[in-house]
This record gives sequence, structure tokens and C-alpha cells, in this order.
Amino acid sequence: MIKAILFDADGVLISGRKFSEFLASRHNINVSKLTSFFTGPFRDCTLGKADLKEIIRPYLREWGWRGTVDEFLRSWFEIEHDLDKKLVEYIKALKKNGIKCFLATNQEKYRIAYMLKEMGFSRLFDKVFASVHMGFRKPDLEFFGKVMDDLPNFKKDEILFWDDTLENIEAAREFGIKAEIYKDFEDFESKMRNYLTA
Repeated sequence: MIKAILFDADGVLISGRKFSEFLASRHNINVSKLTSFFTGPFRDCTLGKADLKEIIRPYLREWGWRGTVDEFLRSWFEIEHDLDKKLVEYIKALKKNGIKCFLATNQEKYRIAYMLKEMGFSRLFDKVFASVHMGFRKPDLEFFGKVMDDLPNFKKDEILFWDDTLENIEAAREFGIKAEIYKDFEDFESKMRNYLTA
């Protein structure tokens, strides 16, 4: 029986327009330039090995951003502040029924701080697992190992993980916990009925 559920943030709880798309359209930036940053230097930030405000500064000039670093981050976080309200309410209902709900996300320290405070994730979730605090990113198996270390009262087969990235789902299953790909709320709700009645 499922007793705890892990939720990814981007692509699951957070939908809508990506900030990279906004930058590409508003500032006419080649998307490949953005991709090279987010798949390169940015990864160190999500592992706590680099500070985003420090490493992004030279890229902002290249991208044509005329404001400050703080203004850039604020704009980024606010544009991607698009929560799936149906899913949020579903999570609240799960908690009322005794199921523990956790966030499991690859994030750097400034955005996870925004999520906790401005998005209300500190109130919504029983605990937040962010890569920057754990030193590992999904799909590393060590990420899930750290989660389990922090949840000693749960067995692997009592935990369900939702993510929109297949690689992360496959890693979770390899680790031994149940995992499902998140497509949309309707598909999620349908699959959850099977888990909750099993």
C-alpha cells in the first residue's frame, strides 16, 4: 500500500511557459546558448558546488540582459510561477487522508528558496528534497538513497514517485520504488485511483 508520494516540481507541479522560451522570444537569444548554460555550469549550482548569482553574470551580458542579476532571477522565478492548482488541491487531500507527500526536485538554492516561500511548498509538503541540499541530482541512484535515509519509517514499496522525465522514472524503479511518468492531471488522477484502491 502506498504511504508516501514524491512529486517532481518542473513539468509536474509547475507547468506553463519555460523561462528559456521567454528569453529566446523577448531577447532574441539563440536557444542553444541557453541550453549550453543550463546543461553545463548550471548543473554545479543544483549540486551546491557553485553559486548561481556568481556564475550567471557573464552569461547575462551575452544574452543581452540589461538589469541586475537579482532582477533576472526574480523575473525567471515569477514567469515560471505557474502551479497546477488541481494537483495542489489533490496533494492537500492526500495529506488529509494520511499519505505523506514530499517534493523531490533538482534545484539550486535561490529557486528552491523561492519555491518554499513564494509557492508555498514549505506548507504544502511534509518535507522537501532538493538536489542542492543533498549533493546529488536525479537520476543518480544516490539521490533516492538520500531520500530513503531521511524516511526510515517507510519501505521502498510503500513509496510512489511522479516525474515528467523518463530517465528519472527508470532510475527510481531501478532503485526499487514505484514510479510513474507524469503526463497531465487527468492521467495522474486515473492512475492514482489504482494505487489508492490496491
